[in-house]
Amino acid sequence: MSAPHRNDIAPASVSVALREEGVEVEYLDGRVTFYHGVPQVVAPDDSLTTPPGKETHVLVTDPTETEGVLLYVNDLKTHDDILEQTGVGRVVLGEGDEEELFPGVVARRPGGRRTVIEADPAVAGGRVFAFVEDDWGEDSYEFVAADDDTDGSDFGDRAGDDAGE
Repeated sequence: MSAPHRNDIAPASVSVALREEGVEVEYLDGRVTFYHGVPQVVAPDDSLTTPPGKETHVLVTDPTETEGVLLYVNDLKTHDDILEQTGVGRVVLGEGDEEELFPGVVARRPGGRRTVIEADPAVAGGRVFAFVEDDWGEDSYEFVAADDDTDGSDFGDRAGDDAGE
């Protein structure tokens, strides 16, 4: 049985709350999802390569860190109408394809069902997160700018006024 055909969907702005224990996203339809854990830092000039077959979600916040755009990379499960109702976008890449998701954020598919994400938060204009998950767990990552000397241990401090509420 072949996988269903899925379309690219443009994202809308969704509400974001950076919490000490992770990142909360409120969809346009009022539902909320929570990406658990302090994100691991992806250093400047580094990229993130996902394990094969993992779902990859990319979130770019605005400068206030209270809104952002969320994009699923190569999600073939979620129906178009659900993405449109929630405000989540989707891009489907074939093997060898590369696409700029947002200014300063690029995804590519090198093969082997992996996704590579590269990001420059200074160009993106906000914080850039990647969430990599499957049925057995999830990992969170934050791309940091060249002038950001964080090691990730201060995520709660940098999470803004909503941290710990």
